[in-house]
Amino acid sequence: MVNQFAINLGFYMLMPYLAVHLSGTLGLAAWTVGLVLGVRNFSQQGMFLVGGTLADRLGYKPLIVAGLLLRTAGFAALGLVGSLPALLAASAAVGLAGALFNPASRAYLAVEAGERRVEAFALFNVFYQAGILLGPPVGMLLTGAGFRLTCLTAAGIFAVLGAVQIRRLPPRRADGPAGRGDAPRPSVLAQWRGILANRPFVLFSTAMAGSYVLSYQVYLALPLEVRRLAGPGPFGTAATAALFAAPGLLTILLQTRVTAWCRARTTSGRALVWGLLAMAGAFAPLLLASALPLPDGGAWRWLHAAGVPVLAALLLAVGTMVAYPFEMDTLVGLSGDRLVATHYGLYNTVCGIGITVGNLLTGAALDAARDAGVPSLPWLALLALGVLCAGALLAMDRTGRLAPPGRGAPAEPAAA
Repeated sequence: MVNQFAINLGFYMLMPYLAVHLSGTLGLAAWTVGLVLGVRNFSQQGMFLVGGTLADRLGYKPLIVAGLLLRTAGFAALGLVGSLPALLAASAAVGLAGALFNPASRAYLAVEAGERRVEAFALFNVFYQAGILLGPPVGMLLTGAGFRLTCLTAAGIFAVLGAVQIRRLPPRRADGPAGRGDAPRPSVLAQWRGILANRPFVLFSTAMAGSYVLSYQVYLALPLEVRRLAGPGPFGTAATAALFAAPGLLTILLQTRVTAWCRARTTSGRALVWGLLAMAGAFAPLLLASALPLPDGGAWRWLHAAGVPVLAALLLAVGTMVAYPFEMDTLVGLSGDRLVATHYGLYNTVCGIGITVGNLLTGAALDAARDAGVPSLPWLALLALGVLCAGALLAMDRTGRLAPPGRGAPAEPAAA
């Protein structure tokens, strides 16, 4: 838990200000800034499967430590180098580090939590969101004194965290709590083919990729909507900050309670469906607001420009709170408790592809809506996507495909 909090703290105290540093302090062109940021995302999303596979073969601890130390070097380099090749190498190292420790840390938590995986991942999300919430203001204070200080401080956090993990983190791996297992292993390609042949896992990953497209709109469509309605002034800046702060604070306060409430009242499959429907419903207020005339000014305009997008962000957070612990638990169940990190790695890759394609389509829908004068188009498309994914999960749940292997839908009673 502390590991993930510190990872997000260090990451989000630096990354929101990296583009400004590259374009302002270093004077790079906009396309170059996009290239540096894109390399980080590509190296992380593209290597998740490799990172998960290595974690299952070498153990979770070595991959967690390697990722932390690699990100230490990458963050330090971002603050010390100025040439484009060096920046690209540093950005790639930062992304690769995430691909190494993310699948390993989640698989480690799943193994360690045992039958209490749902509660463990609920608490994990609290620490995860706390790091996201605290990172940007800490980074803003440090960046005021110089971006290099921000980079070196973030690198220091990862270095200390890596040293603590080396000394204190017990070894764990997929083949047993102590990391022992003498049975011969199949080749990596054979393992990957076996996972791709796991049809329920592939269908689940594809359906859940839609949920990541929806949640990512906090970074894409909602800020653009605030800027369109409120402008680039102080009010628009404050409203954009609220898009990130309010959902994180809500998650910290309510995640464990929401998970306990869901566990007492429904199954994992139904909780996933509820979560996806809540995320789809997050775009209903925006859809309704787009049908109303935009007020000329006053409190109603500010409510329209900021209140509705912030409400959508809060509803997305509620849907994520409902779904996330059961999503992580279902992944472990569908893996059959085998090659858990590899399954997480492939799952992250599928969701990353979904986010990329979804963002391209969402951006196209936003442009088309602006050109055609139909502001409801992107919100209607996102709502439909959420309903479609929720329907797919409901169908899988009813047919027993969300149950662990060997525990499918109950059979019909035979005639006497």
